[in-house]
Amino acid sequence: MARRRKNSGGNSNGATLGFERELWKAANTLRGNMDAADYKHVVLGLIFLKHISDAFEQHRAKLLQEPYADPEDPDEYLAANIFWVPKEARWSYLQSRAKDPNIGVLVDEAMEAIERENP
Repeated sequence: MARRRKNSGGNSNGATLGFERELWKAANTLRGNMDAADYKHVVLGLIFLKHISDAFEQHRAKLLQEPYADPEDPDEYLAANIFWVPKEARWSYLQSRAKDPNIGVLVDEAMEAIERENP
């Protein structure tokens, strides 16, 4: 019987880390300068952003397979109880700008865009 290899620190799905590694590094830096009560709001906000972006992208991929669906129509997502995520708030957009010195501002703007588009 074959032995299972242990995961050596990467994520369990085998995907390479990019923005996530930078995010973890930033989180460790913040943790040293911030009270735990404040820190949890930062971390939970980022987890929320990642989660809704993943759900959005999964539904978007399904819509792209449907002949008459419009993957850029917010109502398609509302009908499925999924947040509409504007382009500038999508995880992939933020990930492509992970090294931008203003990444904090971009994340804040992403959260504001999601709030604005999902009243």
